[in-house]
Amino acid sequence: MEFTFYKYQGTGNDFILIDNRQELFPKNDTKAIADMCHRNFGIGADGLILLEEHLEADFTMVYYNSDGRPSSMCGNGGRCIVLFAKLLGLIEEKAAFEAVDGMHYATVDGNTVSLKMQEVPNVSVEEAHCFLDTGSPHHVTMVDDVYTHAVASEGKRIRNEIYGAQGANVNFVSLKESDTFIVRTYERGVENETLSCGTGVVAVALAMYAMGKAQSETLSIETMGGTLEVQFDASEVGFRNIYLIGPAQQVFKGTYVL
Repeated sequence: MEFTFYKYQGTGNDFILIDNRQELFPKNDTKAIADMCHRNFGIGADGLILLEEHLEADFTMVYYNSDGRPSSMCGNGGRCIVLFAKLLGLIEEKAAFEAVDGMHYATVDGNTVSLKMQEVPNVSVEEAHCFLDTGSPHHVTMVDDVYTHAVASEGKRIRNEIYGAQGANVNFVSLKESDTFIVRTYERGVENETLSCGTGVVAVALAMYAMGKAQSETLSIETMGGTLEVQFDASEVGFRNIYLIGPAQQVFKGTYVL
């Protein structure tokens, strides 16, 4: 069986995208999805995304981590699928789609996608870290120098020792300058550091504001794969009108044989 696939990346976070509106893809075949995402024996990607029909919205987003298992919301993947939908002619400059965490809305300006995320009613601020759910669970901790920090080993330890089998994504953050932060993220499901994590970038922005490390409601977050912007409205009952803004790009198109 052959499938046409598209490879997209958003600040280095890369995904296999497939038009599954005909529902032909074996979406319950965990091994097949993991094999496709494998960087040596497959296409290579941080995750796989299926675009499917929706009765009322423009489309449905179905996301899998590179281990082949369905996962929680992926912010960069959400930005990439919006551009994919535009390529398919499903949208023009605006999109409405449903993901695992509910409805999302986006606008497209060239290759820049502004994606509205879900409201975040609570940020748990602890002595040494924050925990919050931005569509995916995130642990956020500040370090002196994120570039030299042992992200893979320390991220793996925190992900497993603190959060157990379900796990959480682990973000290490350093302040670059006023309202600009640098982040490196260890992602569960990928079980390694990725060049960028959209929900992690949102988590970092909200955590920095909640911790009093930022004063603006528009923050610049630098990842190893590029820079993203997060805009939000803070209130006494949490954060709303949260937007993840940044570039996405089609890298190539091909045929995969299962």
